[in-house]
Amino acid sequence: MKAIGYTTNGAIDRADALIDLEIEKPTATGHDILVKVAAVSVNPVDVKVRQSRPAEGDTPVILGWDAVGEVVETGEQVSQFKVGDKVWYAGAINRTGTNAEYHLVDARIVGHAPRSIDTAAAAALPLTTLTAQEMIFDRLKVTDPVPGAAKAIVIIGGAGGVGSIAIQLLREQTDLTIIATASRPETREWVKELGAHHVVDHSKPLPDQIAALNIGAPAFVFSTNHSETYVTQIAEFIAPQGRFGLIDDPEHFDIMPFKGKAVSIHWELMFTRSLFTTEDIARQGEILDTVAGLIDAGKVRSTATESFGTINAGNLKRAHALIESGRARGKIVLEGF
Repeated sequence: MKAIGYTTNGAIDRADALIDLEIEKPTATGHDILVKVAAVSVNPVDVKVRQSRPAEGDTPVILGWDAVGEVVETGEQVSQFKVGDKVWYAGAINRTGTNAEYHLVDARIVGHAPRSIDTAAAAALPLTTLTAQEMIFDRLKVTDPVPGAAKAIVIIGGAGGVGSIAIQLLREQTDLTIIATASRPETREWVKELGAHHVVDHSKPLPDQIAALNIGAPAFVFSTNHSETYVTQIAEFIAPQGRFGLIDDPEHFDIMPFKGKAVSIHWELMFTRSLFTTEDIARQGEILDTVAGLIDAGKVRSTATESFGTINAGNLKRAHALIESGRARGKIVLEGF
């Protein structure tokens, strides 16, 4: 079967940064289902892994952590899916990725794909949806109020893939005031379209801009990128006993500025449940089913903004390069082999 991967990790501008491959088609057993992949999207994690993870011997690394496709085989412990079902999911960081014609995935982290949007549009969403929903409800626990704080959340990096879906999920499932950060005219307009109540510019000091909204000190902050850059500013504007969550990988991260306000800090890694096969691993499938329902009800839209054509090494290299540039808005999708 066709797949795209690499045998030498490193920079995207190398000819062999990503290559077209032929590999053996796998077979589903246990909790796994085998999915015929129809569409994928590209995430910052693809870039990070490609830059840092070496191949083991001659075995290529296959990237990809978003897919929509059709179930073609089920393992003996799978009961929630049957052959022919259309599914969507984000996979596991410690398994072969979705940039392949056929892909094995644990059925417990898979959802039934939404019916009202096309395959490519759906492929934009699983990883970012799980990341956002887990942060909002499992980590920050936004339904548990912070005493005396404004019922508001600041999303740093509101126009990216995670920010774009987080705004929508918050708008549909909570009554929080949503303050998104964006700096360019097109990204400011994007987050407004998605439902942000207020937009502030992260290239300028945030505390004064947030104070000028006259809503009080926000209870929650959700940082999607460059978190170390905003530590002192967040510590200044967040409410006492507020909750701060982050998903990126800052090289240096000083938590001391948060001590005075007893701010709690929450990491979200979407892959934790699959990495450790946690007791609640099936929550990811439940989240995806819930959000598929929101999409089919017209309450949440796809965050796909760029279609790079068929799934091949050349197009995936283009997608990686755009993500590395820091200029991506929403999500990049690819469809078909």
